[in-house]
Amino acid sequence: MNIFKRLIFAVTFGIAIFTGGTSNAEAVDYYSAIYQTVNRYNGNEVECDWIARAILYASSEYQVDPILITAIMEAESNFDFHARSSVGAIGLMQLMPETAQAIGVNPHNPLENIIGGTIYIKNQLGRFQDWGAYSVTDAVAAYNAGPGAVEKHGGVPNYAETVQYVINVARNYKNLLSLIQS
Repeated sequence: MNIFKRLIFAVTFGIAIFTGGTSNAEAVDYYSAIYQTVNRYNGNEVECDWIARAILYASSEYQVDPILITAIMEAESNFDFHARSSVGAIGLMQLMPETAQAIGVNPHNPLENIIGGTIYIKNQLGRFQDWGAYSVTDAVAAYNAGPGAVEKHGGVPNYAETVQYVINVARNYKNLLSLIQS
């Protein structure tokens, strides 16, 4: 592995990724950590609760780590229902219209947007699962830059935006974990 890829991994995902079910006690910890994180950006209690519950629903339905979904959403939109990027990405998970259409969700519908983003990261995790210790890092990079770019570069592409994105998602993930563990 090249030094760049090792550095990104070490800075980012030197932690175990949750893939199984949670007990009720653990679910409460996940809910609280997600709610607290969303609340830092969105002070509306109803919206914070809705986002936290939608993340936990999508996580359970598609077997994707709720902390990873939350970390990506934070990096993508800071939990803004109406977020829109300069390149046309839409909503909480910043889905491109073509991606949303391919997945079969309406990116303007907040729940479908979260489900679509969850399906998309699950697809990337599956696509890169055999890439070894860096597979989660590569999947996160693919969420940002596209899987073709990750495959072409043999890992996280050396694009400033994507490198920063992977670092941001990892930082968000670690912050959420610290809330759960406290």
